[in-house]
Amino acid sequence: MTRTTNEIFAKYQVRKTKKQKTAFIDYVKQIAECYGYDFTVEKGTFGVRNIVIGNPDTAKILYTAHYDTCARLPFPNFITPKNFLVYLLYQFFIVGIFFALTFGLGVAIGFMLSFIPMPDDVVNGMISFIPTVIYFALLYLLLGGPANKNTANDNTSGVTTILDIMEKLPQDQKSKVAFVLFDLEEVGLLGSSAFASKHKAVKNNTLLINFDCVSDGQTMLFALKGTTKKYAELLEQAFASTPTVAVDITGNAFYPSDNACFKGGIGVAALKKSKFFGTLYMDRIHTKKDVIYREENVQFLTNGAIKLAQLLS
Repeated sequence: MTRTTNEIFAKYQVRKTKKQKTAFIDYVKQIAECYGYDFTVEKGTFGVRNIVIGNPDTAKILYTAHYDTCARLPFPNFITPKNFLVYLLYQFFIVGIFFALTFGLGVAIGFMLSFIPMPDDVVNGMISFIPTVIYFALLYLLLGGPANKNTANDNTSGVTTILDIMEKLPQDQKSKVAFVLFDLEEVGLLGSSAFASKHKAVKNNTLLINFDCVSDGQTMLFALKGTTKKYAELLEQAFASTPTVAVDITGNAFYPSDNACFKGGIGVAALKKSKFFGTLYMDRIHTKKDVIYREENVQFLTNGAIKLAQLLS
């Protein structure tokens, strides 16, 4: 691992509270200034603090990742970017568990209340109110609960990829590239939405490569959409498969991350291949099992990102 990667894992792997994020922002500022980049923090609604390195309004390409940490969950966020039906069924399954818990806890509490001497209208009011309280309490735990302490893949891998590109990018390429570390991706792409609203030209015209969960899997997916398919040939040149990293550049994939907020956005993620039907998938994230960090993935993306910047000449 690089020096900065070791420091991130040792001191800044959890980035959820305001204090933790501030410490991380101060660290990235030191790194950016050391390498000669302009550094700003752009604020937005709901406490968003996006870290902007370089000049995004004049850059030919943006490399981005989200730096906020998700809440720790008992189940992983299971993603199958090339099989939307499986992804959708899993999401419905999680929602079903969510509502089953709400209903079950509401019934249990209502049953216990039935043994307490109270007027019927009070009991009925509490029984109708309690499920709502339980629903929002569970929702809070999903989004704002205790931080997941293991974030190797989601998204320390994306953060360290950005820092490694910053360090290794040749001096004559720096004016072409800007970097953004988005805040509050985990609660609904709030950071990238705020950035896109402020930088409308970037939102509509600039190529943006977003690294989100890039260290757990041997297949590197580049998820294109109609407005980014024109970059496929350039990506193939810059990110050619190696013996340790396979590359899948496709317009037939769905990847739910910050790239969705930009017309030129391309999502990059590392995936594993199922032994059954060869389905590409991501698991472990949002749980204590998120500890896999394939250094060769980050090195591969760093080298490819530098080559892509050179090709954009």
